[in-house]
Amino acid sequence: MAADEIRGDEIRGAAQGSAPVPLSVLDLVTVGAGRTASDALRTSVDLARLAEARGFHRYWVAEHHSMPGVASSSPAVILAHLAAHTDRIRLGSGGVMLPNHAPLVIAEQFGTLEAMAPGRVDLGLGRAPGTDGATAAALRRTDLPHSQLRSSGGTPSHSGADDFPEQLAELTRFLDDDFPDGHRYRRIHAVPGPVQATSPGGVQSPHRPPIWLLGSSGFSARLAGVLGLPFAFAHHFSAQNTVPALDLYRESFQPSAVLDRPYALIGVSALAADEEKEARRQVLAAALSMVRLRTGRPGLVPSPEEAAAYEFSPMERDFVDSWNANVIHGTPDEVRSGLDDLAKRTGADELMITANAHGGDVRVRSYELIADAYGLPTPA
Repeated sequence: MAADEIRGDEIRGAAQGSAPVPLSVLDLVTVGAGRTASDALRTSVDLARLAEARGFHRYWVAEHHSMPGVASSSPAVILAHLAAHTDRIRLGSGGVMLPNHAPLVIAEQFGTLEAMAPGRVDLGLGRAPGTDGATAAALRRTDLPHSQLRSSGGTPSHSGADDFPEQLAELTRFLDDDFPDGHRYRRIHAVPGPVQATSPGGVQSPHRPPIWLLGSSGFSARLAGVLGLPFAFAHHFSAQNTVPALDLYRESFQPSAVLDRPYALIGVSALAADEEKEARRQVLAAALSMVRLRTGRPGLVPSPEEAAAYEFSPMERDFVDSWNANVIHGTPDEVRSGLDDLAKRTGADELMITANAHGGDVRVRSYELIADAYGLPTPA
């Protein structure tokens, strides 16, 4: 659908139970040590079904590359799989990293998803690569020599992030099929898409997924505001920037055909367990996984037993303490209190919860406990 046909109610959710705002799910499709990617994807299906049954508003997956413990390198493929196992919940990308892809390819992929799950697909876009610079170069088939990549820290000079607004504009025109006369892409159409509705005998719905901008700093916050688009902020790994970015988004916001007022969700790490001690064990294992990632040793998510036996250096311990300070964890009541406080402190319109743990059963249980704590709907 063209931008003037996107309704704000396709973006805004409704809080369920006693939750202060709509609750949603961000899935990184994490793979634990001793588990397979197939195991992780089966957990994603279980989580999506649970989220739908319990009244979570949307379910997003995030694009990452070259990380053994994160099996979400192909969001569109995963979303197609989830669409086949759900009926109502909104599905989307949190996000697709636009500089990694030709805009036409994304328009085709998400047009296909929209045809599979009409009226419940979101297209969240980020400007970071979702990986390291060398992997980004491999994704984009840059011709920059490897020696030059190394000397520049692994990031090619024409990485694509700097021309994100231009890429976004091109993608939007492919989605709306409205390149002006004389444009080099005027006769190119993203299919499935609106062109099918204007072809002779065409009955294809012109609907298209709403675009969200994602960010962890001010750039996308400002751009989303200027364009009047919904905004998603990565509080779960950039907590110190959350309030400034949301303030910038709201200050920059200009009403559009998409939204008449700002709408911002934030991603938040949260893990609930039946006992506080167990929650601490689980988040320590996830933090060890982040230690290894940040020090160039990405791997599978370690088990709580491995994390408990690991000898953290003082520097690593400082990182773990800092990281886990922004992970809301504990009993269901403790997690509910933490989420309530975060919603109040940031003024976020929606909380998107990501639960990182070694075992899929732990993640599923966490969302069940959070749903129970807020009195979210239970299946009939």
